[in-house]
Amino acid sequence: MIRIPREEFEEAVNDALDSLPDEIARAIAQANVAILIEEEPSPEQSGGTELLGLYEGIPLDQRSVFDGYAQPDRIFVFSGPLQRMAGSREHLVQEIAVTVLHEVGHLFGISDARLHELGWG
Repeated sequence: MIRIPREEFEEAVNDALDSLPDEIARAIAQANVAILIEEEPSPEQSGGTELLGLYEGIPLDQRSVFDGYAQPDRIFVFSGPLQRMAGSREHLVQEIAVTVLHEVGHLFGISDARLHELGWG
């Protein structure tokens, strides 16, 4: 387990987002999605499992102009579980990046199976 200050955790999340290609970053910015860092998932979110991140919303490939107003989609990154699983700061930063990419993948409609194949699982 490794603990880092909240500011450093947020910086690692931002670094992961900054590593995305410009066209992906633009699509995220236009997608009405909030990226949130929470200490722990709620019981409803986790369903009893140890979640590192979570995407809640309608994937871009399933949206319609007929949907009307919708609440912003949300990508959660859970600092508690990520810090508990990490053995070093470098490992934590790597897992944060993988988690961010994994949840962004869900925004784009990529399945868990495919994300695991790509190494973002």
